[in-house]
Amino acid sequence: MFKWEKTDFAKSSVIAPNQRLGWGKTISLGLQHIVAMFGATFIVPILTGFSPATTLFFSGIGTALFLLITKNKLPSYLGSSFAFIAPITAAKSGGGVGDALFGIVIVGALLAIIGIVVQKAGVKWIDLVMPPVVTGAIVALIGFNLAPTAWQKFSEFPITGFVTLISIIIIGRVFKNNMLGRLSILLGVIIGYILAVFRGEVDFTTINQASWFGLPQFTTPTINFSVIIMFLPVLVALIAENVGHVKSVSTMTGQNLDHLMGKALFAGGISTILAGFGGGSGTTTYAENIGVMAATKVYSTAAYWVAAAGALILSLCPKFGALIATIPNGVLGGATTLLYGMIGLLGVQIWLENKVDFKD
Repeated sequence: MFKWEKTDFAKSSVIAPNQRLGWGKTISLGLQHIVAMFGATFIVPILTGFSPATTLFFSGIGTALFLLITKNKLPSYLGSSFAFIAPITAAKSGGGVGDALFGIVIVGALLAIIGIVVQKAGVKWIDLVMPPVVTGAIVALIGFNLAPTAWQKFSEFPITGFVTLISIIIIGRVFKNNMLGRLSILLGVIIGYILAVFRGEVDFTTINQASWFGLPQFTTPTINFSVIIMFLPVLVALIAENVGHVKSVSTMTGQNLDHLMGKALFAGGISTILAGFGGGSGTTTYAENIGVMAATKVYSTAAYWVAAAGALILSLCPKFGALIATIPNGVLGGATTLLYGMIGLLGVQIWLENKVDFKD
């Protein structure tokens, strides 16, 4: 069983993947990761007509598998990939949910194969195809491309969004060197949620109607090779997102994690295959959780195990899931504005640290 080295912020300003804080603090940080991923992970099944509970279930399973395959050396949360929205919608319109799930399975299988090739042949060919100027752009675009999504949510309830955003910033700055500062996102969301309740922006109807326990709805794929062509572009996006994730974590931790690139791609592929076989959307390393790491300087994989367990619990408890789902878009918009911005700036940091010459 993997053991983490227990430490605290007094000894180090950065908590490495193989380290952890006390379990109380680790659980709090894990909850913060759940808050960060929840909105986007739920948006994909809502937009594609998939079951949110099923998607969340495989998101938790996928995260646990990712941590196991990478031997707890690469912190990551696997949530619903936005890249699947268009092909899933197209496949469903021409056939059904089963056809879309088959496309997801194929993409996952191809990604896993590429991961095996990378692990055997090394990452040099990826470095040639995706040098710092490219990976920096990918990371920056992952963040900045999501800006319209954040603004759309923010603009629905701008006062709540502004208070949430400002709360996160103030808490993060005032308590920069202690635990409260590390939990700035979670605390900011709580403050925004309380304000939203007083402003009448939270609807509790779904909580009363939901049961306490329920298994997700599982659906199997239908073999239809004609849908493969529309899903192939997703493969390119998933490779870019996984490579960008590894590069981002390497930059933030100061460790060269390129040797885990193949395992990360393989883990992402296996997770996506399982999701496709069970009725969940395809998964990918999550930008929102990169933002949480950037904000907290905590890269402990222990916090991600908490997030994975939390996702599974949420998927099996419709009432609790309904409670989290009541977080209004204003609150999510305020939080994601900060997270997406920090992700975008990480891409710029990759350029600066690698001294990219844009005259070339």
